[in-house]
Amino acid sequence: MGILEETKGLIEVSVDELGLPKAVYQHLKEPQRLLIANIPITMDNGEVQSFTAFRSQHCNVLGPFKGGIRYHPEVCMDEVKALSMWMSLKCAVVQVPYGGGKGGIICDAKNMSEDEIERLSRGFVRSMLKIIGPEQDIPAPDVYTNPQVMAWMADEYSMAKGHNAWGIVTGKPLIVGGSLGRLEATSRGCFFVINEACSKLGLSLKGLRVAVQGFGNVGSYAAQLLENAGAKIVGVSDSSGGIANEAGLSVDKLMDCKAKTGSVSEYANGDKISNEQLLTMDCDVLTPAALENQITGDNASDIKAKIVAEAANGPTNAEADKILTDKGVLVCPDILANAGGVVVSYFEWVQDIESFYWSEEQVNTRLKIKMTDAFTRVYDFSQRKQVPMRKAAYMLAVQRMGEAMQMRGWVKKAK
Repeated sequence: MGILEETKGLIEVSVDELGLPKAVYQHLKEPQRLLIANIPITMDNGEVQSFTAFRSQHCNVLGPFKGGIRYHPEVCMDEVKALSMWMSLKCAVVQVPYGGGKGGIICDAKNMSEDEIERLSRGFVRSMLKIIGPEQDIPAPDVYTNPQVMAWMADEYSMAKGHNAWGIVTGKPLIVGGSLGRLEATSRGCFFVINEACSKLGLSLKGLRVAVQGFGNVGSYAAQLLENAGAKIVGVSDSSGGIANEAGLSVDKLMDCKAKTGSVSEYANGDKISNEQLLTMDCDVLTPAALENQITGDNASDIKAKIVAEAANGPTNAEADKILTDKGVLVCPDILANAGGVVVSYFEWVQDIESFYWSEEQVNTRLKIKMTDAFTRVYDFSQRKQVPMRKAAYMLAVQRMGEAMQMRGWVKKAK
């Protein structure tokens, strides 16, 4: 079963168990709108090449659509639809007034020049002009997109509208309406969730043994925050391999190694391991911060961590989730653990609308309040209903969206 069908199944079960009208599921099982665009751009060699782009707008019952845009050769329609559903759930869990959106362009950004990526980014905005906007749909960075891409998109949209409209995207550079604290927001949000989860299990961050799969922006900053709090990073990996050391790894040195060699697997002070081996390391906390479908029925039984904090989207499939739950592993699901990014995106959007910008301390303090409050609600619901954390998070999110649908008259209230 693919990630799209698994997500639909969890939503349907949540609707049924909450006693919500069946029409709620009918609204949530498919996006409200899905746009497919063909973007022709002139490459550096003078040839014109066309790229397929998607934008999925899942559900805006709680607010405008919100979600990233990824540039990747394997982007497909089902992936974008599923990611937009997760965004709806994520926003509902952390109680920010957004609905889910997600976009993607099928391209090999690694092998494109900066000028080609700029032309592609501006072309994306032109192709989506009628359906995006600060009060309609607000894109953000994702896989192989970054603050510079967001700046180009904000500029293209602003020129089309004839005025600066910084609220069209989030994750922008500070000079054009970005927010302090945005770069590390997903990592920091995950850190706050891990801290709360440790507290529930009676674990201290001091000496906590952590393994991080994926050492990109999210994984590296999460590792750094945990190390600064006293945790011991015993293993990390990236797409080229990994490194492990029971005595602990220096995150700063790992970052230097990654920058110089392209992979943490070249780090000198440790044992080389594979991504698969990292997942089953002896550790207290496992943080998957890479791609979907990493923890499966094939390896879940071998996972030794007490806590799995999903910094990536969809790293654990349904079969693995049941195995981990039966083993007593506390799984902090992606729609909770990696929601820090959308929370601070919301803060950035608010600051852009008000043209009044906050200090980094204010951003981080507000993020901590949002994330700890969301964790507490999900954990308490999980304990009260005796359901796994993922199911609790889905049920709380679906309940919130379902209630909004009933209040707005989208569906008839349950009798």
